[in-house]
Amino acid sequence: MDTLELKGKWNEIKGKIKQSYADLTDDDLKYEEGKQDELLGRLQQKLGKSRDELISWIKSL
Repeated sequence: MDTLELKGKWNEIKGKIKQSYADLTDDDLKYEEGKQDELLGRLQQKLGKSRDELISWIKSL
């Protein structure tokens, strides 16, 4: 996943993720530049998906 791609579209992507998983909080979806791995780790814990599954899913949004 390209960091700039994620950064530029994050608010849009975050909204789509919240539509699919309403139980995720803003803290779960907090994106900080350079901390992409932490974001993916939080999502992995909450959603029970692998890193590759999450990346593919986020790219498809």
